[in-house]
Amino acid sequence: MYVAVVPNRSSPPAILLRESYREGGKVKNRTLANLTHWPAERIEGLRQLLRGELRAGSPSGRRLEESFEVVRSRPHGHVAAVVGTLRRVRLDTVLASRGSRQRELCVAMIAARILEPCSKLATARGFDPQTQLSTLGEVLGVEATDEDDLYAAMDWLLPRQGRIEQQLAKQHLGEGTFVLYDVTSTYFEGRRCPLARLGHARDGKKGKLQVVFGLLTNAAGCPVAVEVFEGNTGDPRTVASQVEKLRERFGLKRLVLVGDRGMLTAARIREDLKPAEGIEWVTALRGPAIRKLVEGGALQRSLFDERDLAEIVSPDYPGERLIVCKNPLLAGERARKREELLKCTERDLDKIAAAARRRRKPLKGVEKIALSVGKVLGRFKVGKHFRLEIQETSFRFERDEARIAREVALDGLYVIRTSVAKEALASQEAVRTYKALALVERAFRSLKSVDLHVRPIRHRLADRVRSHVLLCMLAYYVEWHMRRALAPMLFDDDDKAGAEILRGSIVAPARRSPSAARKASSKRTEEGAVVHSFQTLLKDLATVVKNHNRTKDASALGFEKITTPTPLQQRAFDLLGVSAWM
Repeated sequence: MYVAVVPNRSSPPAILLRESYREGGKVKNRTLANLTHWPAERIEGLRQLLRGELRAGSPSGRRLEESFEVVRSRPHGHVAAVVGTLRRVRLDTVLASRGSRQRELCVAMIAARILEPCSKLATARGFDPQTQLSTLGEVLGVEATDEDDLYAAMDWLLPRQGRIEQQLAKQHLGEGTFVLYDVTSTYFEGRRCPLARLGHARDGKKGKLQVVFGLLTNAAGCPVAVEVFEGNTGDPRTVASQVEKLRERFGLKRLVLVGDRGMLTAARIREDLKPAEGIEWVTALRGPAIRKLVEGGALQRSLFDERDLAEIVSPDYPGERLIVCKNPLLAGERARKREELLKCTERDLDKIAAAARRRRKPLKGVEKIALSVGKVLGRFKVGKHFRLEIQETSFRFERDEARIAREVALDGLYVIRTSVAKEALASQEAVRTYKALALVERAFRSLKSVDLHVRPIRHRLADRVRSHVLLCMLAYYVEWHMRRALAPMLFDDDDKAGAEILRGSIVAPARRSPSAARKASSKRTEEGAVVHSFQTLLKDLATVVKNHNRTKDASALGFEKITTPTPLQQRAFDLLGVSAWM
């Protein structure tokens, strides 16, 4: 900061308190306060303060900074990064073309999911001037807010979901595009939401009601749409609504839907995809279908003597391509895991057999023995590989070696199934496209546990649950753009082409590029700066604070000052294309 004297023609000059800052490589100035009405000695004292000198004529000799006090400091840099990115990608105008309090509240909730995900009550408290956790409420003008205002904003947002998703699809999807789709579930706290049902607990929370939601992204993993289903909805049952959404709402006449083997089943392809003109697909075969190809002679292991990928044809899949891949590392891992599970199962079954043979209080009865055996088989999930003999006073078991051998023959094999012609999608590209579903899985990890914490869901109204999931998806949309821009500073791999060259074959496991490997080992970027994770970088940016300062004399003149970013922090702002001064 500095004191500037600005000539004012025939009037006395204006005395202004200003600060300099750098934005986009240019030095700019901002006026903080007009000091024209100050006495000359006070202005001179402020000049000395800014130079770090002692108060002129002060008998105590105390430093000038002791005449000022910092009233409050609020974390600001991470707010500037998130809100600046949200505005740069124009997500606020996607929510509504015109500004309104409801729109700003939704923007605040989206930003809060990235900065400090918590309940709506805690989010509202973070905006309040007396309890605020950052400058987010001030920047967006929503300081005077309570949880009821946030709930009302959620109710305002949900009817706009269709238009919001159309805008995102228009930006990130086009004719003939690849669309990735997958579903997940998360647990619900409570019993009163009509969407919450007992279902497959992907989060490992047994006994909890579940809520299912499906995510549509483009080929790069950028989210464009999300839909919430009841917790007992099977994955394949969600496909029809996504096909209708892509064709009718988004207006796409040609597209390729990419889904995993449990999603795009034979029934869904036959009933939902084939009747829809212009829609093609990429998926994979399940184990029984692969076994049928092997037993029928269409798939022979000799195909992989010299290569790890081959195309085959089968009359069971007319007009489609089957691309068979052989991954030796995957085969070895499956064999190791199977053997460990078999040994653990044998260990516990031996205990049951010993209990049936012991003299004192032996385990008797077919039902009791079967119940104990069932618990062991249910724990390790390899019961199909054993032959069991349960009698009233004895129990015997042995491995089913023939069945194990049939499964071993499939180790490391997977088959990509697609309707896209070879001229439009080469074999390697078809495999790469299917493996891109890992981007949706990465989105689910970020949504559920790493960053945004969509779970646990506590809203009791079905529409509030849908709105909550939509807010989290939009927050991931902002984070996705931030991660791409900040990749050179993060542990994320910012050299995908180099990683592909090092990988060699698309069937081989993914590898880091040399630059990403160097970052991971040295913990330094190419420029020598510290490498961050996304979360620790946000925490670092949060140390850029906004201080409210004032004088200790009777005038109590106040002004605000933002911490000057460090070179690393300024590098982050530059990559994001935003300014800390907002």
